[in-house]
Amino acid sequence: MCEGGERVVNIVIVLPKIEDARGIRSILAKNGIAVSAVCATGAQALNHLRDLNDGIVICGYKMTDMIYLELRDCMPPGFDLLLLASKAVLNDCLDNDIMCLAMPLKVHDLINTVDLMCQAILRRRRKARLKPKERDPKEEALIQEAKEVLMIRNNMTEQEAYRYIQKCSMDSSTNMVETAQMILTLMHG
Repeated sequence: MCEGGERVVNIVIVLPKIEDARGIRSILAKNGIAVSAVCATGAQALNHLRDLNDGIVICGYKMTDMIYLELRDCMPPGFDLLLLASKAVLNDCLDNDIMCLAMPLKVHDLINTVDLMCQAILRRRRKARLKPKERDPKEEALIQEAKEVLMIRNNMTEQEAYRYIQKCSMDSSTNMVETAQMILTLMHG
C-alpha cells in the first residue's frame, strides 16, 4: 500500500512461487510500501481484489491457474497491472495498459515503478473526487421547478434564479437540491 496524503494504494502480489511473492513483499516493505495480499494463484488474487476499490496487481507471466492476460481481463476496474517477466516475454507484451519490468529485477526499478503507479492511482482518485456528481432526473426537475418559481414570483432570469439557488446553497451549507426543496416549501407554503 503506497501512501499519499490520507489515502493508501492497495497492492496485491501474485506469483506461482509464494516464496518469490513474499520476497517481493519484503523488498517493498523495506522501502516503506505495504502489501495488501500475497497469492500463488490468479483466483486467490481476484478474491482479494473483490474487497478493494482500486490498486496495483504485481504478477508474473504465468500463474498455476491462468496467464497475466486472463488475470487482467478478470480484474475489477481501477486496478493496474505490473507484469514481471523475462525480456523475451516482455517483447511480446504489446498492451499499453500493462506496466512491465524485466526479470531479474533491479530493486531500484521495482520501487520507482510501484511508486509511479501509486501516484497515478492517487491522481485518478483526486480527479474522481473533484468531478461534480451528476444529479438524477428527479433532482434536476426539483431545481428546475425552484428556478421557475423564482423566475415567476421574483421576476428573475433563469441565470439569476440559478445563481440565487447556488448562493443560498453555499450560504446555508446545503446542496442545491436541498436548497431548491426549501425554496419550493417556502414559496408554496
